[in-house]
Amino acid sequence: MIKVASIQMVSSSNPLDNFGSAERLIEACARNGAKIVVLPEYFCLLGQNDRQKLSIQEAFGSGPMQEKLANFAKTYQIYLVAGTLPISSNDPDRVWNSTLVFNPEGKIVARYNKIHLFSFSKGSESYNESLTLQKGLEPQTFLVNENHETWSFGLSICYDIRFPELYRAMGHVDCHLIPAAFTYTTGSAHWEILLRARAIENQCYVLASAQGGLHDNGRKTWGHSMLISPWGEISTQLENGEGFILGELNRQELEDVRANLPALSHRTL
Repeated sequence: MIKVASIQMVSSSNPLDNFGSAERLIEACARNGAKIVVLPEYFCLLGQNDRQKLSIQEAFGSGPMQEKLANFAKTYQIYLVAGTLPISSNDPDRVWNSTLVFNPEGKIVARYNKIHLFSFSKGSESYNESLTLQKGLEPQTFLVNENHETWSFGLSICYDIRFPELYRAMGHVDCHLIPAAFTYTTGSAHWEILLRARAIENQCYVLASAQGGLHDNGRKTWGHSMLISPWGEISTQLENGEGFILGELNRQELEDVRANLPALSHRTL
């Protein structure tokens, strides 16, 4: 078994405040035995406007935000899945929305650039991530060795969960980690059912870390960070507000689900 944690935040337009909240919650997760800790999408900044993220961007592998995250991972001896950070691209008007994974030595062991960029318009509510984000191209997985067991994890971000082919492309992983900032409108309609579908069809755990509340820019996010079993059941969740959830990944449960209903071996496409 391996203990995992998902952090839920209500991030503001002040990165210093957000990092303070993140460290406090990371420390609590580690104190409760978590070895994998996941932060939500945009944990470092939900700005007053979309372009604010460009002002705090960092080159991959350097910068004060990445240094802080590396230090958190080392200090608390965890694998830290650092939500998303604005990482510089070759386009001055766009950044990568990147999930970086830091190991307990503080080294980056995986990087995933968000592939599917969110766009939504209904009444006064309108979003278009492609105006400030660069589209990612490749899926990403990584391995963790804990208690003589090897666990495989897939990385995806928020809007990605609407595209099941991405998860198939990652192969047979043990758990998908999904930082997100789902809007209240789309989250109330689709968040839970999409997460449970990804767990059921891939017969694996899903651990989702969300933004969940009313932000200082007026945006309202859905929350409901949760851990879902390979059978599609919600093991634990946090509906709204700042906090975290804890859970365990059980190798025997994973193997039993795949043995009792060997759907993955029945695939023909």
